[in-house]
Amino acid sequence: MTLETSIEYIKGIGQERAVLINSVLGIKTVEDFLYFFPNRYLDRSKVYKVNEIQAQESVEILMKGKIWDLKELGTGKGHRLTAKFSDGTGTLDLVWFKFSKWLMNQIPQNTEVFIFGRVNHFNGYWSMSHPEIELDEQKENDNYLRPLYPSSEKLIKRKLNHKFFQNTLKIICTHIPQLIEENIPENIIQRHQLMSRPLAFLNIHFPQNYSYYEAAQKRLKFEEAFFFQLRFGLKKQQHKTHAVGHPFPIVGDYFNHFYQNSLPFELTLAQKRVLKEIRNDLKKNRQMNRLLQGDVGSGKTMVALLTMLLAMDNGFQSCLMAPTEILATQHYNGIADLLHDSPIQVKLLTGSTKAAERRKIHQDLLSGALSILVGTHAVLEKKVEFKNLGLAIIDEQHRFGVAQRASLWSKNTIPPHILVMTATPIPRTLAMSFYSDLDVSVIDELPLGRKPIITAHRKERDRISVYQFAKEELKKGRQIYFVYPLIEESESLDYKNLMEGFEQIAHDFQGIPISMVHGKMKPEEKDQQMKEFVAGRTKIMVATTVIEVGVNVPNASVMVIESAERFGLSQLHQLRGRVGRGAEQSYCILMTSDKMSQESRKRIKTMCDTNDGFKISEVDMQLRGPGDLLGTQQSGVIDFKQLDLTKDGIIIQQTKDAVEQLLMQDPLFLLPQHQKMKAFFIHQQKKKGHWSKIS
Repeated sequence: MTLETSIEYIKGIGQERAVLINSVLGIKTVEDFLYFFPNRYLDRSKVYKVNEIQAQESVEILMKGKIWDLKELGTGKGHRLTAKFSDGTGTLDLVWFKFSKWLMNQIPQNTEVFIFGRVNHFNGYWSMSHPEIELDEQKENDNYLRPLYPSSEKLIKRKLNHKFFQNTLKIICTHIPQLIEENIPENIIQRHQLMSRPLAFLNIHFPQNYSYYEAAQKRLKFEEAFFFQLRFGLKKQQHKTHAVGHPFPIVGDYFNHFYQNSLPFELTLAQKRVLKEIRNDLKKNRQMNRLLQGDVGSGKTMVALLTMLLAMDNGFQSCLMAPTEILATQHYNGIADLLHDSPIQVKLLTGSTKAAERRKIHQDLLSGALSILVGTHAVLEKKVEFKNLGLAIIDEQHRFGVAQRASLWSKNTIPPHILVMTATPIPRTLAMSFYSDLDVSVIDELPLGRKPIITAHRKERDRISVYQFAKEELKKGRQIYFVYPLIEESESLDYKNLMEGFEQIAHDFQGIPISMVHGKMKPEEKDQQMKEFVAGRTKIMVATTVIEVGVNVPNASVMVIESAERFGLSQLHQLRGRVGRGAEQSYCILMTSDKMSQESRKRIKTMCDTNDGFKISEVDMQLRGPGDLLGTQQSGVIDFKQLDLTKDGIIIQQTKDAVEQLLMQDPLFLLPQHQKMKAFFIHQQKKKGHWSKIS
């Protein structure tokens, strides 16, 4: 038997079953079966009696007794299969909903069985829904932790149940000494006190006890994280070795004049630190590849502008690309405003740019007269050619496809330096995992003079007091946002909600000019309404989430988010970032219904407890999982068998450090002690789908 052996040659499977198992579970080879890990374990060391289960409500437990009185009850949606279970100390009700007829023949009656499941208490009776059932065949030498494997009704009908998988894995596990080789260098195994690889596979399937199981799980998590980091480490190393870039050694007049005379505020220590990291990158004759993380309003645009001025000092052009026209326009307005008393040319290129203006931009880029271009996807068009593009800044890069980003590189014979910016705080474990090939900078403080936004949770019954508070802020000369949820499945419902809200606000805030923005408006109408609010001619903005990014109104001090329980955490945080941009105290009011799910309550509480985007992102990842946070461009990215990005930050950090040390010591894997690791790594790269894929 080898790792490549087809499963049809394993005792008890054969060709027909092999085809079925492959179609349902994707298992083709012995190696696939070894990676088919149990999803939980049956602890046979503790068997509960019926008269003991009161303290065990809503906990999965194991019981031993007999099943009797099996019968069908009800019709339609109430149709169910029921039975009694007793062990001499009491009786328990068993129930199966949405069952198939074949199940009735599978349930052994009036014979000793083990049942396993979650017990519930209802109307004075204990019950267990859809219990796992096993005949009492426990042997002396059986492990007390019995593995339970993922299955399906289709497989169970063909007797491919837990017992079948246990027996199959027992056969394979007897060959583990010949099948499984060590793949992590011995010094790393000793440093992190890892179980050997063969022992880990044996104890993940058939643990000797809980401590052996935990050691096996730790080893396999470490292995997944280690080879994941190794892939990125090699990519980063290759980039640093081969990615030639234009060195920017000069800090000249453009940078110094702006820094000394036009800087509107003192840079924060975080901004200065990040700028130093960027300058150190730009001095070298290799391409910078840096991720700049910073919360909403932390001053990323200022860092971007100063970096572009460094490019100009060294004779190069820059472009800043944003995913939406609103965001690109905001960046353009911000940069143009900062450079208003400077001769430096800045232009905006979007889908709305008029043909004559577009031609002029094309000419000025090619001649070198235009130093800074801000735009959307329009920047990527083949017609857009630069004289000497030296710096490309991409805002919210997860909103762009890989091919789109790559087309920027081809705008110069030597690729430009890359600075990727995001206002979406990335949890530390995600940044360490999915941006390992980038150098990461973080702006983790707000500009001086900014006051933390006060966030409050209010319900429908509090609406009068919320409106009263809003009116008091308006009297002080402030402006206010009212935001309604955007639900993709029902734009008409959104529109109705928004229109009803607009009418209510117009009624309760009579005489106060109001702007309204929603997705059904034409772009020019939307822009006009935005401009009215930005200019201060309207005092209230009623909108859907189109204002999530791209509106910068320092005078706006209140953000009221209607039906806040229908928003995700990152979206709530982005919306809150629309206020708090001036020196005045700002407020975010989360309006919800009285009834909320437990998850919604946690989201609202998190928002009220902290303004820290990174803490919020950690909670968001726990609630939604890492796949959702990475966005549609990265969908299907995460396929770890054991590693959990929400919980295993320590292991990820350990493997990151281990890989960095290893690549410094032996970047080409020439040392004898690294040969097995190298062979395994190459094997995994060929065996697509076994490790996580990065888009």
